[in-house]
Amino acid sequence: MFLVRSLRTRIFLSMIFLVLGASVLIAFVTIYQYKKEAEAYQRDKLKQKEASIRASVNYEIFNNTTYPVTTENIPLIFKEKIYELKNIHGIEINFYDLDGKVLKSTQASFFRDTSEANLEKEILDKIQNSESKRIIHSYKENGETYHSSYTYVTDKYFKPLAILNLPDIEDDGFISNQLNHFLTILGQVYLVLIAVAIILAYLLSSYITSSLKTVSDKIYATRLDRKNKKIEVKNASEEIKSLIKAYNSMIDELEESAVKLAANEREQAWREMAKQVAHEIKNPLTPMRLTVQSFERNFDENDPQIKEKLRDYSNTLIQQIDTMSSIASAFSNFAKMPAQQNETLNVPKIVKLALDIFNDQNISFSTEKEEILAIFDRTQLIRVVTNLVKNSLQALEEIEDKKLEVKVFIEENNVCITVKDNGVGIKEDNKEHIFEPKFTTKTSGMGLGLAIIKNIVETYHGQISFTSIPHQETIFKVTFPKI
Repeated sequence: MFLVRSLRTRIFLSMIFLVLGASVLIAFVTIYQYKKEAEAYQRDKLKQKEASIRASVNYEIFNNTTYPVTTENIPLIFKEKIYELKNIHGIEINFYDLDGKVLKSTQASFFRDTSEANLEKEILDKIQNSESKRIIHSYKENGETYHSSYTYVTDKYFKPLAILNLPDIEDDGFISNQLNHFLTILGQVYLVLIAVAIILAYLLSSYITSSLKTVSDKIYATRLDRKNKKIEVKNASEEIKSLIKAYNSMIDELEESAVKLAANEREQAWREMAKQVAHEIKNPLTPMRLTVQSFERNFDENDPQIKEKLRDYSNTLIQQIDTMSSIASAFSNFAKMPAQQNETLNVPKIVKLALDIFNDQNISFSTEKEEILAIFDRTQLIRVVTNLVKNSLQALEEIEDKKLEVKVFIEENNVCITVKDNGVGIKEDNKEHIFEPKFTTKTSGMGLGLAIIKNIVETYHGQISFTSIPHQETIFKVTFPKI
């Protein structure tokens, strides 16, 4: 499963992995170099011993022997001297003739390279082809590492007489102990470095991401419907400053756009409102005009029914004038924000009072508690309830078994009022428009009732929502803070 980590975590882990990787790499290089240096030290030690023994051998050949200096006399010349040199230098000594046969040795039993009568041809060729006439041959046997030095023994005329072999066993125990001691110290140093690296990585990642977090919090809190504050961060890097500058510039542009958008929306809203008012007023004006024209054409002062006809014409005009008055009142109520009286109300009591207006036996009322207090305007709360109940009753007109349930209960810190009916319901296509002004599915009315209710409820920091299943049930739910 892929886990998305924060930038701060990734910076922290990257720095830790970088330190650990570098530490491991340095440790491997150090161990490799240490082993190489140990091997070089072993070779140098063997070279020093060889030089010292060569000096003793040359002294014995040039100054201290009574035997003729020949290859055949090497065993006689070093009959006793070879053991003395072994004891002084702590190393085995072997003499071979130029064909690789053993002449003299301090070893009771030979190693692999001295147990045979002849030296390997490969070794003889290497000595012969070497510029210094000297080689060091390394090999392992029975878990031990051997370094064998081969060099020519010459007379005073530099004529090769024999091959001097010094087999030396590498002291792996000493090297291993030294390496373990070194690695222990190195490990302790690395532990301190890693601890310091963790602290520095944490502080550095926090420092790097603190400015970014400030920017992200501000961006997350940015809203089009309110004034947004600009970001001010001190001691930020150039990259963060550039990001902050871009954000602040965006805020300025956003505010300008918001002002223009709000102005356009207000202008458009008033245009729509004007169109709707004009349309609604035209509806009664047309029958009024037709009534006056008809009255003018058919007026006859000698007509015995003139008074009755005049009364009918007057009633028609009065009805249309009342319609225009109701239209004007509805738009006035929609445009008017409900005044916040901040009254402390017992919600179940006010809801019950609003339901008594209808005097309908199909309406049932229940409450979780007899007393649930909230801040609301008494008149506006009654208006909310009556509008919702009125809509439900209209949805029940064609239903035989009418049921309308009104409930009051507490949900978290809110008062909830639900109005549930088993009427015709709301079609899916109409659900998203249900709270829009001038939207209606009725043949009469202006579609402002639910828009006015939504306006009232939101004024008191509440919400209104609904669920509907066509031809089964519709539930409107109003919530607002309780005391």
